[in-house]
Amino acid sequence: MKLIDTKDAVGHVLCHDITRIIPGVEKGPVFKKGHIVTEEDIPVLLDVGKEHLYVWEKKEGMLHEDEAAEILREICMGNDPSMTASEPAEGKIEIRASVDGLLKIDREKLLKVNSLGEMMIACIHGDYPVKAGDKLAGTRIIPLVIEEEKMNRARAAAGDKPVLSILPIPKLRYGLVTTGNEVAAGRIEDKFGPALVRKMSEYGAECMGQVILPDDRGKITTSIFDFVVKGADLVLCSGGMSVDPDDKTPGAIKDTGAEIISYGAPVLPGAMFLLSYLCSGERTVPVLGLPGCIMYAKRTIFDLVIPRILAGERLEAKDLAAYGEGGLCLNCEVCHFPNCGFGK
Repeated sequence: MKLIDTKDAVGHVLCHDITRIIPGVEKGPVFKKGHIVTEEDIPVLLDVGKEHLYVWEKKEGMLHEDEAAEILREICMGNDPSMTASEPAEGKIEIRASVDGLLKIDREKLLKVNSLGEMMIACIHGDYPVKAGDKLAGTRIIPLVIEEEKMNRARAAAGDKPVLSILPIPKLRYGLVTTGNEVAAGRIEDKFGPALVRKMSEYGAECMGQVILPDDRGKITTSIFDFVVKGADLVLCSGGMSVDPDDKTPGAIKDTGAEIISYGAPVLPGAMFLLSYLCSGERTVPVLGLPGCIMYAKRTIFDLVIPRILAGERLEAKDLAAYGEGGLCLNCEVCHFPNCGFGK
């Protein structure tokens, strides 16, 4: 810092807040730390009794907080048009989505940057859908100034690709295969179809049709193939997913030749979830086996994985295993998902 006459302060950066007090009307900073003094500010500063100011003394190799915040913004989003950023203010920048899609975060890079100290990137959770206008992240450095070399280390830790990205969720077509002797015979009403159509409509997905079958392994396999041949982007199989000997859906999915990624997930509700991928020519079609909780539970494993699958991610067994921490839904009386701990 250096002390200068206020009348000579134009273009300099304040090192502290300047407070104005108007009894009964106002008390607070008229200019905040980091403000760059303009010609119009001089009379205001003199009016509040500031004839001298402490300002930042520009030195080679040091960056102002707003300059550093801009580097953090670049690390977060680069020039990605799917996100927008606010102007720097007191060393802070806010990043928002400009499109709908699935937020992805490179968690390893984020940790590296935040571990450097004196700087921070705070994000919402990744792997969840976002809407245009949603707040995604905020960045700032902690001190007023920081070494340029430290910000270069942050750039190096982040690498060439931004920490944040938004994957588009295209409007896909899906087939629905519902199984169960009691449903096929008309003894009970199908609850799976309406629940799944409602959830899939949140992503603009189109249902090509629903077939309701008895617990017949061969017929289930054939119906899955039929949907794939007709061009389905994914197939949802509901019912028949337990270890009951009458439940045939897992075996029927296996009979298609699909690669079974996992039968079971550390999530409640939704432990009996099956994820597989069926190759058909040059296409790979996800085939999901969905447990009964989809019918009645507010949120399940399905809500965690379906946006990622629709966005084109190919999930692996380790992705499902990672849901163990946070995989227990507390079934709150008022559901606030995704603004809760489920799946995080």
